[in-house]
Amino acid sequence: MPTLNQLVRRIIRLRESSKAKITLLAVCPNSAAVLEAAVKVAAANNMPMLFAATLNQVDRDGGYTGWTPKQFVQQIRTLARKYRWDGPLYPCLDHGGPWLKDRHTLDRLSLEETMAEVRRSLTACLEAGYQLLHIDPTVDRTLPPGETIAIETVVERTLDLIEYAEKERQRLGLPPIAYEVGTEEVHGGLADFDNFKTFIRDLRTGLEARGLLHAWPCFIVGKVGTDLHTTDFDPEVAARLYDIVAPLGSLIKGHYTDWVSNPEAYPDSGMGGANVGPEFTAAEYLALSDLCAKETDLCRARPSLQPSRFMAVLEQAVLDSGRWQKWLTPEEEGKPFNELSPERRAWLVQTGSRYVWTQPAVVQAREALYQNISTVYPNPHDYVVDRIAQVMEKYVVAFHLFDSLTILG
Repeated sequence: MPTLNQLVRRIIRLRESSKAKITLLAVCPNSAAVLEAAVKVAAANNMPMLFAATLNQVDRDGGYTGWTPKQFVQQIRTLARKYRWDGPLYPCLDHGGPWLKDRHTLDRLSLEETMAEVRRSLTACLEAGYQLLHIDPTVDRTLPPGETIAIETVVERTLDLIEYAEKERQRLGLPPIAYEVGTEEVHGGLADFDNFKTFIRDLRTGLEARGLLHAWPCFIVGKVGTDLHTTDFDPEVAARLYDIVAPLGSLIKGHYTDWVSNPEAYPDSGMGGANVGPEFTAAEYLALSDLCAKETDLCRARPSLQPSRFMAVLEQAVLDSGRWQKWLTPEEEGKPFNELSPERRAWLVQTGSRYVWTQPAVVQAREALYQNISTVYPNPHDYVVDRIAQVMEKYVVAFHLFDSLTILG
């Protein structure tokens, strides 16, 4: 299996020689069904697949998926065997940095405390077999509200974490891994070309000074028009960023690619990778919603069946989690959940569902739903996985990933 560093260099060579334009897909594994769909899609399309797991999703405490890094990698391998796939599947850390795990902010950890926790998680990722670490120290809870972290601070903390990871990798006797740096500017930091160039220059100088140029990142996250609230990708900006990083052996990675209106523009403009997550959560939620509608008809036809009440249980779990409050608009803040419109409540439950899929009450209700549906439909789990896979296929086509391993090697 080629390393991600090798894969990125091949993509650059193919583009520069006008032979192919390819963007890698990084699936955020926010549920077991999403992870399975991604492995199934990789196997069906003869393509590499990246799995970008945040510390909220997968960590030493199990995250909201219930997986530790070791269990996460083991699950990828289990699914690869299920689909008889021996092609490249890359477990990756997404947003490894201070206060980027929600618990660190809720517990009001100091800089020293959150950095220590991040280091422990980096070690766990390395021990588990992760192939890429995204180093992202762009959040600083010690600053006054509204104050942006200095580029110099971002660079210094990035260097410190890469240096730590490299020392740990060598201590563990592991082969070289890949790195990703930067942010999509949700928290500020690299919001324009000048700052971007400064970050690249200072990072390279710092890595060279520490004897770490071999750990130069293969991906650099860029501001390419998409964020939490927009779906318009800017290919002109992406092409300019490509021209900056490609000579250094790197490619631009896009975050917040969910529901982007022009995914076909990613490979054309030189984008090396794109993260997608919430869009797959929505696909899973909608598939389950459709099964619930079928269950209603089923229970009407077969009165002896006990309805699962899955959607009601899911809504209550999201409500109890409090996660839904982070997406409230200013006009909605302070309102009780039941005073919001039905459309908004449904959206909030859909968006927040990834945080509660593994809660016991939700798992039990889902099992009951599947049991009822299986009276007529033999495998409802496969139905949900296939619905998610259908959404992923859009990116397979747009990013020219079908049979891409034949040309990528």
